[in-house]
Amino acid sequence: MTIAAPPLPDTQPLKAAAWMCGAIASFTLMAISGRAIQAELNSFELMFWRSLIGFAIIGTLVLTLHGRAVWPVIRPTSPRLHLARNIFHFAGQNLWFYGIMMIPLSQLVALEFTSPIWVAVLAPLVVGEVFTRRRLWVALLGFTGILIVAQPGLQPLSGGHLAGVLCAVAFALNLLLTKRIMRHDAVLCVLFWMTALQTLFGLALAQWGGFTWPSAAIWGWIGLVGITGLSAHYCLTSALGLAPATIVAPMEFFRLPIIALVGMWLYAEALDPFVFLGGAVIFAANWLNLSARKARNAAH
Repeated sequence: MTIAAPPLPDTQPLKAAAWMCGAIASFTLMAISGRAIQAELNSFELMFWRSLIGFAIIGTLVLTLHGRAVWPVIRPTSPRLHLARNIFHFAGQNLWFYGIMMIPLSQLVALEFTSPIWVAVLAPLVVGEVFTRRRLWVALLGFTGILIVAQPGLQPLSGGHLAGVLCAVAFALNLLLTKRIMRHDAVLCVLFWMTALQTLFGLALAQWGGFTWPSAAIWGWIGLVGITGLSAHYCLTSALGLAPATIVAPMEFFRLPIIALVGMWLYAEALDPFVFLGGAVIFAANWLNLSARKARNAAH
């Protein structure tokens, strides 16, 4: 789930690749942890603990770096935008964790990779970009990839497939709103309110049906999902700081074969060639979208 950036004068693809290895490892461990945790807890409870751990880490970091001068760092320029962004991100994460329990990991990741395509489709509505013919072709190609992955008519569709598509849409809206927020607010401000608000969202919604206290057996998994939730995005952001998205995006797609092998090894999930074919089509749509952004940046 990457956003194209202007070409960088000091591109360092090897260092970017190292950071992407960290991102892929983090996302993979987050999926494994999510499955282990949801043997006992629902996704709202999972998100509460994940966000609470993240809030403790970010809060400690802010206090360490800025001491008593905390408010100027975390003061949001637009509280409404932060609230909207976190509603979409929270919804996307819950759908993602729900999806990993319902469909093979490789299918979910392939559907998640349509997020940049949804960014291209929704950007005219959210940030006022022009909807072009190329965006239409990108959307159609991405939708074709979704059909190949989900295989309607050949295998039964489930709520997991719908969750995979909807989480990609939610992540796209999250990225677009983050883009608007970061015109004025720093990364620490975004992360502080993300973890704070989503801790509250998770705690409130976890009361529905009764709050379950984790057993000793899953505390390690809870700690892991909290840490990897931050490390995945930190590694991805670091990679984008070292190389443009046209280099980083193909690296991210290595997550698909890796998660497919993990699913086969840990959960006896079959290696479905249609998932890889659909993933390749989705990758082509993303590459077309990134190439268009690169051309526009070069023209300016």
